[in-house]
Amino acid sequence: MKFQEIIRVSLNSLRTNMLRSLLTMVGIIIGVAAVIAIVAIGKGSTATITSQINSMGNNLLMIYPYAPYDGSSSMSFNQTKGISLEDIEELEKQKAVAEVAPSAMTSADITWSRNKVNVQIEGTSLGFVHVRKLSLAQGRSFTHYEVDKRLNVVVLGSDAARNIFGPDASKSVGEIIMIKQLPFKVVGVLANSNSNSNMNNSGQQVYVPITTGMERLGNMSIQQVNASATTEDKIDQASAEIRQVLRTRHELKPSEGDDFQIMTQTEILKTVSGVDRVMNMLLIGVAAIALGVGGVGIMNIMLVSVTERTREIGIRKAIGAQRSDIMLQFVAEAVFLSLMGGLVGVMVGLGGAKLLEKFAQMPIVYSVEPVLYSFLCCMGVGVLFGVYPARKASKLRPIDALRYE
Repeated sequence: MKFQEIIRVSLNSLRTNMLRSLLTMVGIIIGVAAVIAIVAIGKGSTATITSQINSMGNNLLMIYPYAPYDGSSSMSFNQTKGISLEDIEELEKQKAVAEVAPSAMTSADITWSRNKVNVQIEGTSLGFVHVRKLSLAQGRSFTHYEVDKRLNVVVLGSDAARNIFGPDASKSVGEIIMIKQLPFKVVGVLANSNSNSNMNNSGQQVYVPITTGMERLGNMSIQQVNASATTEDKIDQASAEIRQVLRTRHELKPSEGDDFQIMTQTEILKTVSGVDRVMNMLLIGVAAIALGVGGVGIMNIMLVSVTERTREIGIRKAIGAQRSDIMLQFVAEAVFLSLMGGLVGVMVGLGGAKLLEKFAQMPIVYSVEPVLYSFLCCMGVGVLFGVYPARKASKLRPIDALRYE
């Protein structure tokens, strides 16, 4: 049989049993769609996080008040010491450290006039605007005097200002708002920024002096410290100075490990890449299971097809068809089933990712690789699970096939 004839006969066979063919492709469609959609979401999330980290500059250090996990125990979140305001004062004195911005978080209702909004409140220092590469639309940040004297002043994120004061938030500077029954004066409003390109969603938060927050707004402790080195080439020196200060102040012996963790931008990006690799491996597992299920379905249907078409096979062999012709026909049918399932799966995956981007506001990044790999896998599944039924069909003896009822 000519190759074109094999293709024509295979397509006619699949067209004759259209519903059965569609049901057979479900496993392939699910597997391919899952890979396309989740890879697009994963790459979008990774790109967003990378953009957020890069937007904060190359001289950023993040300090966390718990020990790094070393695999020796199930949990290493040793927070017996934590990071105190006195630690922050010492860190600010280091030569290679430009600015330090601690972060202590809580949530509370803010009221102004008849408006009441629940927001996330962050206690920090006056350097947070510079460390996080933020800018002010109106007013100013805190002063040393306000931080030292624990004054009730607040800087509003752009979105928080609109939620509290409405569309005309530009007039909010100088207004008095109530936080936990305490009056706070608005001294500044951050410039509008895309939350996807700024860490911690700065537009949604409000900022108070950390001394004020820890003393007057309830149970707040320092959960993270952002620090900036004086220059990018001083980041290693700044990291060493911070480590030395914290080890000394926490009275750690040389044999003891750090009870804190310092991460540079490079280390954070490596962590993100590691998570991305793990996610890709999980996706490969999901795809393998779905494609395996789809392949078993294809094999099952092809075996049924061989049984149904036994007399047809006998007639073809009786008039001169070779074993290779019969085998190629059934393998071609399996491959077509798999490839058509892959094509539909690609469309479903791309469409599903687009819907998530539109309605769930998820960042999406499309790439050619998962589409190409999906089609290659589909072809492999078609060949792998189509060979056995095709071989069984090609081995039928013409006389036995013609007698089959």
